This record gives sequence, C-alpha cells and structure tokens, in this order.
Amino acid sequence: MSLRVGLGYDVHAVGGNAPLVLGGVHIDGPGLVGHSDADVIAHAVADALLGAAGLPDVGTTYPASDDRYRNADSLTLLGDVTERVVATGWTVENVDVVVTAETPHLAPHVAAMTATLTDVVGAPVGVKAKRGEGVGVIGRGEAIAAWAVALLTTR
Repeated sequence: MSLRVGLGYDVHAVGGNAPLVLGGVHIDGPGLVGHSDADVIAHAVADALLGAAGLPDVGTTYPASDDRYRNADSLTLLGDVTERVVATGWTVENVDVVVTAETPHLAPHVAAMTATLTDVVGAPVGVKAKRGEGVGVIGRGEAIAAWAVALLTTR
C-alpha cells in the first residue's frame, strides 16, 4: 500500500456582499472576498487533496483569471477535485480541517460542515473551529483561514 499526505491552506478577507459559506454551509455573517464563493474550508481541503495526489493546486486548476470560476460554488469544485484525485488511482482515506475565525461563532455549524464535506469527498472529514484570540488579521475579524491535511492511499 502507498500513502500520500497533502496539506492545504486558504485565507480570505471578510467583506463584500457575498453570503458567508464555510464548508459548504451558509452562515449568517459578512461574506468573504474572493473570485469564487471564497469558501476557505473547501479550498483548503481541495488543495490538500490535490497536493497529496501530486496535482496542480486550486489556483492553477481553477484560475481567478478564468471567468468560468467567478462566483463558483466551491463544493462543486471540490467534487471535481475529488474525481480528479480518484481518477489518478488514489483513494481518499480522510481529511482533517482547522478553520479559524473570530466571528461568527462556528461551533454550532461544525456538524453540518463535517457532514457536507464528508458527502462531497466520499471519506471522513473532520472539522475543528478555532478563534483568533484577538491576534492578527484573523483575531481582529478581518479574515478567516483554514488548514487541511488529507491522507490518500493506493494498493
């Protein structure tokens, strides 16, 4: 059996008129600025999967310079990433995610994010919500960031 691990990261500034979407879940609060729906969790998971499979990152695969991806649903892109990873012969075993935001309070949404991402990826996805504790752009509520680690296997 072969194992591969990938690490994904994404951050977006708070602002704009778009709805806030994290892990595919719509949450009350100011949206994030981005070319797509700016779902930092879905983007971090996608980059972790792509990295583990040795494929180009999200920005290369779905460039902001391509208007086809303007306001794109990040869960749709994540589904496409998962299909690409599986097509290269890998199996997604699990993904672990940490999302950091000062506001809104994300704990009430973790179960929905976990279920939504697990459904799209087809493997267990764990989500942990943290606060910025007043430190830096995240702690001041100016941005939201996410980190993800993915484990892939092949026989």
